[in-house]
Amino acid sequence: MAQTLEEIAKQLSTSKIIKKIVKTETKQIAPKEIEETKQIPKVQLIYAFNGTGKTRLSKEFKGLIAPKIETEDDLIQPSRTKILYYNAFTEDLFSWDNDLENDLENDSEPKLIIKSNSFTDWIFQEQGQDQNIIANFQRYTDDKLTPRFNQQYLKDENDPTSIVRAFSEVSFSFKRGDENSIKNIKISRGEESNFIWSVFYTLLKQVISVKNDEESSQFDSLEYIFIDDPVSSLDENHLIELAIDLSQLIKSSNFEKHKLRFIISTHNPLFYNVLYNELEINKKKSGYMLTKNEDGTFELNEKHGDSNKNFSYHLFLIETIKQAVKNNGIEKFHFMLLRNLYEKTASFLGYPQWSQLLPTEARDSYVRYINLYSHKSLSNEEVSEPTPAEKNIVNHLLEHLINEYSFWKEVENNES
Repeated sequence: MAQTLEEIAKQLSTSKIIKKIVKTETKQIAPKEIEETKQIPKVQLIYAFNGTGKTRLSKEFKGLIAPKIETEDDLIQPSRTKILYYNAFTEDLFSWDNDLENDLENDSEPKLIIKSNSFTDWIFQEQGQDQNIIANFQRYTDDKLTPRFNQQYLKDENDPTSIVRAFSEVSFSFKRGDENSIKNIKISRGEESNFIWSVFYTLLKQVISVKNDEESSQFDSLEYIFIDDPVSSLDENHLIELAIDLSQLIKSSNFEKHKLRFIISTHNPLFYNVLYNELEINKKKSGYMLTKNEDGTFELNEKHGDSNKNFSYHLFLIETIKQAVKNNGIEKFHFMLLRNLYEKTASFLGYPQWSQLLPTEARDSYVRYINLYSHKSLSNEEVSEPTPAEKNIVNHLLEHLINEYSFWKEVENNES
């Protein structure tokens, strides 16, 4: 059923009325229809391709649950918030303080600035979780890569008001094999994303611990945790590890005591599969697929089984791209879908590189196009419009893959 994202947000936060036919023990009395209320499950898991609207759904959901919180400090306000959420905009709380033009002149150090808010104050100042954040970060990246948080200091020693608060800056060093360290390095975008997730994950772990152990706390009003695509830059081993860690954390949350609910959305089929199986979503019937229609509406359909079983993943990709070609609706994120399809096919056929399946003519050019558009940010994927020549590339490469590698094709029946 076609819906707006606001309507889907309401669906995720509303109990369902289910009608059932109940048979009686005696044949003289006809079966009767009764209504049962299906409560909102503890965990709802959503799969969607990039560009479908996952991040916008998380914002719609947050606006529905906590509509009056409209400050920059709205990631979490421990005393009154109803929802804690992680999405692409969470990273806005962190920014680099290094002017590249002045680095050489001033020998400035690359520092990741952490905006002061009740979220960071609670996790750093009150809970003292900086060492756990470091441990979680190193677990998912490299144990030689070490964050270092600042202590309070004066930016200008002659100005007593120029106070830089403790835990408002973090720098990074890398320990080499000879025990020497490379100090004050600027980490990659992927490592930065991992660090931010490590802060959030440590916070989440503390919140669940507090709610489990204390009869009353500053998190009494917290009802939902919404997590949208935590870390997309991890390799498969670390991604599986993160999914298992998150699953165990969610399972540790005492639902009978405090009714804390979790919604997780992702575009990564591996991440979805691990969560689906670890959290036994099949028993709860709370796995979904979010799709976007041509008219801008959306559908949230219940799915039974992980992505390998219920999505017919590669066939879904083919059909999605075909429909976009047919309707002249190719967008840049379709290059990402095409690459995903090539990767799945290459893995199944035993090719070490997905690019080996591309046409030999202009192969390097095709790789460059696919890589360029596959790595665009979410916001760019949703609004960009490819040129007619770029649209033709998608269609050409899809037809090449289907024809060259023996995908089954439905034969049209032209008999009259």
